[in-house]
Amino acid sequence: MAFRRALAVAAAACGLAGGSALLSAVAVGRTSQPSAAPQGPAGGGDALPEPRGAAPLPSTAPGLLLLPAQAAARSAALAAPAWLEKPGNGCGFWDSNWDRREPQALMNLQKKKKNEETGEEEVLSRLVHYKAKATRHIFLIRHSQYNMEGHDDKDKTLTSLGREQAELTGKRLASLGLKFDKIVHSSMTRATETTNIISKHLPGVKKSSTDLLREGAPIEPNPPTSHWKPEAVQYYEDGARIEAAFRNYIHRADVKQEEDSYEIFVCHSNVIRYIVCRALQFPPEGWLRISLNNGSITHLVIRPNGRVALRMLGDTGFMPPEKITRG
Repeated sequence: MAFRRALAVAAAACGLAGGSALLSAVAVGRTSQPSAAPQGPAGGGDALPEPRGAAPLPSTAPGLLLLPAQAAARSAALAAPAWLEKPGNGCGFWDSNWDRREPQALMNLQKKKKNEETGEEEVLSRLVHYKAKATRHIFLIRHSQYNMEGHDDKDKTLTSLGREQAELTGKRLASLGLKFDKIVHSSMTRATETTNIISKHLPGVKKSSTDLLREGAPIEPNPPTSHWKPEAVQYYEDGARIEAAFRNYIHRADVKQEEDSYEIFVCHSNVIRYIVCRALQFPPEGWLRISLNNGSITHLVIRPNGRVALRMLGDTGFMPPEKITRG
């Protein structure tokens, strides 16, 4: 009778929950044996260690058996994602030495000096010589619309609309009233042509080309996509190159730089999206979740202390709606 009454109460509780609750425990007879203390592997027990810093797991009430649904929840709680275990203040983890330019990393700590009176190492007095003073403003420009039917790169030139987009982007950059220091662009045809049009609106700004910023497959995206599946070798080859571009161009200012800089990089959607994720220390595998229009402007700010902020992402608000494309 006691067993039936327990089932009736549990069934009533499920009914109150709208029928969605799962009956995950059944009553056990009153004459259950007292539970023994949990044993480690040496005692043949199967008790699992609680993850350090994790929230306490729901305990099983005396006289109840753990059924698969509850056991699965317990297992999931034990197998917490790795990113949850990173140290931090509850708002995620920030690697202050992400660009390997943290003052302490630049110092040669092998050459330590000691104060003769106190015997303490004079490290703080030397740190000032390794601290950046200027802020870098990075403007990432996606190339304009191009002929996607071209067989080779040299055939993938800008369309007439693409040239209009580049003109609008150039005018927008000029209207900001900033003293741009340089333009670095991908060596691919569509990026080179976009740069040539933009530069007409920024006279005197030096241009340079690099293969590092060419389009490619930076890293296998998560979640995967069905309409674009490069071979694994492409991720292997392109990924190393695009990561090299990030390390080469995206970092805090050099200690010798006295004034803030404003730099333009004209390249490609995949490259920009990957760089944004890496700079903000977001999972880089999420790059494909971002969408960028042709001729769009993305603005990253890198402070002297290494902190990074995203001012704009894929801005095309300066273009008439009929001029905006993504292909």
